[in-house]
Amino acid sequence: MNVIAELSIFPMDKGVSLSAYVARAVRIIEHSGLAHQFGPMSTVIEGDWDQVMGVVGRCQADLARDCDRILVCLRLDCRRNRENALQGKMRSVQARLD
Repeated sequence: MNVIAELSIFPMDKGVSLSAYVARAVRIIEHSGLAHQFGPMSTVIEGDWDQVMGVVGRCQADLARDCDRILVCLRLDCRRNRENALQGKMRSVQARLD
């Protein structure tokens, strides 16, 4: 089953500036080889369930090395018989805007 996951993950015990921690998670996502799109509030990842959940788990485990409290916000769109939906969804909306 194909999954599009919207992930926001960051520590809650490291002060105001969290970009270094967010960058660690984004680096893991980038190295996963999965389709993804980084944004100002979250990163969207596309792949099969096990791949996506594996990446989310690796992000959490990495931050847990030196963070005592981590907030993970995860929203999932799971659908059979669909691939490359990340770009397809964007194109569908853009076509209606044009």
